[in-house]
Amino acid sequence: MPTVEMTFFTNAAMKCRCFLFTFLLASATFSVQAASDEDAWQILQKAAVAAHALSYQGIFICQSGQQSKPVQIRHLFNGQFEFSRNVVLDGSPREVLSQGRDVVIYNPKNEKIVIEKRRGQNMFPAILPTDLDSIKASYLVRMGDAERVADRQAQVLFLEGKDKLRYSYKFWVDTEYGLLLKSVMYNNQNEMIDSIAFNQLGLINNIDLDWFKPKIDGKKHYVMEDEVSAVADNHASPHWRLKELPVGYVKVDQMMRTVRGKSLPVTHLIFSDGLASVSLFIEPIENGVKPRIGHSVVGNTSFHSSVAGYLQITVLGEVPEAAVAQIANAVVFIK
Repeated sequence: MPTVEMTFFTNAAMKCRCFLFTFLLASATFSVQAASDEDAWQILQKAAVAAHALSYQGIFICQSGQQSKPVQIRHLFNGQFEFSRNVVLDGSPREVLSQGRDVVIYNPKNEKIVIEKRRGQNMFPAILPTDLDSIKASYLVRMGDAERVADRQAQVLFLEGKDKLRYSYKFWVDTEYGLLLKSVMYNNQNEMIDSIAFNQLGLINNIDLDWFKPKIDGKKHYVMEDEVSAVADNHASPHWRLKELPVGYVKVDQMMRTVRGKSLPVTHLIFSDGLASVSLFIEPIENGVKPRIGHSVVGNTSFHSSVAGYLQITVLGEVPEAAVAQIANAVVFIK
């Protein structure tokens, strides 16, 4: 018959073994999860690079609310420079040509073709930054299943905001090319608010650039409209300062803009969490002009207008309303 001491030590040994098993199981689960997360980040890193380093052509569909439009894209990387041409296939034949960060838009207006020059912004499929560190600070990633998009095999990835200050995303990444095939944006209620997806895609080998020019309509009058004049300006203002920004958002640019119809320049600041970007405009309220106060959400873009002293504050971006409101409230008027 076992003694009290034997029973005690036997139970203790069993508890120890159970604890050890549980610890090893938890450690293994953690290791697998960590490996899975790292694999997911590596896939996103590959997608970020592939969008710039591959030469490809196809058609993707942009869906926002009830509206959708097909866009034809042709992208070339010749080993040194990037060239891209996007053509909207429905409605007005709007074209966007880009070389590196320089973007030219051919946009029909009335009986004219307005040519607008802009500095580049990340356009599908190049919506991910090549440096993912800032994204890792604000988002969690997890692997999904394999699915087909544009008749190609794709790995599904979920990129979820760590808080309510940013939207979440679902990405489909081509398992062969590494190219982003589809992107869906979700609001904080897990409702789809934006979708872009290829329905045709293929790689190209020809480096001929004859295609890299707009279709010219000889019956139209072409007018050049340069980007609104902007001058880099990172000097501290004597009229305002910024207090704490929303978590994860950092200032990436600041400039002074001369805006048509306004007698005074407008300060334009751009903030980003690595994926989403927000614009803040600060301008003096002119005599006789009623200040704007309020907020709204149109599609995936949030707007917020407020007043600080005699300054008009306007914030907009493809982020939740809470994020633009916090950035607006970060502007402190200096008397």
